[in-house]
Amino acid sequence: MVALSKGRYTVRVATTSDDLRAAQALRQMAFHGVEAQGGDADRFDPICIHMLVEERESGRLVCCFRFLPLAGGGEIDRSYSAQFYELSALRAFDGPMVEMGRFCIHPEVTDPDILRVAWGAMTAYVDENNVEMLFGCSSFSGTDAKEYFDAFAMLRDRHLAPKRWLPKVKAPKVFRYAARLRRKPNLKLAQMRMPPLLRTYLMMGGWVSDHAVIDTHMNTLHVFTGLEIRAIPPGRKKLLRAIGG
Repeated sequence: MVALSKGRYTVRVATTSDDLRAAQALRQMAFHGVEAQGGDADRFDPICIHMLVEERESGRLVCCFRFLPLAGGGEIDRSYSAQFYELSALRAFDGPMVEMGRFCIHPEVTDPDILRVAWGAMTAYVDENNVEMLFGCSSFSGTDAKEYFDAFAMLRDRHLAPKRWLPKVKAPKVFRYAARLRRKPNLKLAQMRMPPLLRTYLMMGGWVSDHAVIDTHMNTLHVFTGLEIRAIPPGRKKLLRAIGG
């Protein structure tokens, strides 16, 4: 099972109920504000593998995320994402899949190495388990799509899912950016407004749904994001494996 240490940080699997509660408390803070009390929990937590990124010296939890392993596309309806997207096209995917979700970084920590270490752990897990697709929901903060028009226009032009895997609309509130937006993106603004996690997915060859779900509970706009492991450029794979090695 994945466990690694790089620079100031260590990554490990949550093994106790206290570990899970710590992850849920960090998620609550990251998703609902530093003043929020309690923990962010849902019915998927008990069936997921939870990863913790901690500061080596202090032990402080600075990042967490979770994996839901699926044997193949036939299990796609078990995923968190299937609540929001009609994913019948992905039932034909015949390799092992992992849904990566609830990714968050402590709101008071800005070190970009945290994201790199987290991706190193994801890469190690993918390699250990022969995963062929990584997927999940990539979130934009807030529900005002106007703030992200350039980012959405860039997703429309460069990163839409292949037709054979394209998710269909299921959620009651969506922004159909691929159909509605007519503007050409300002690429600099698009990159600035793109969530860091999604930016990394795209750098590795990831793709997205043609619409964003308006999630008022989480106060986000999110797009379904998929990454076929064999599509990752060799140079990028080498860098990620160097982190996880």
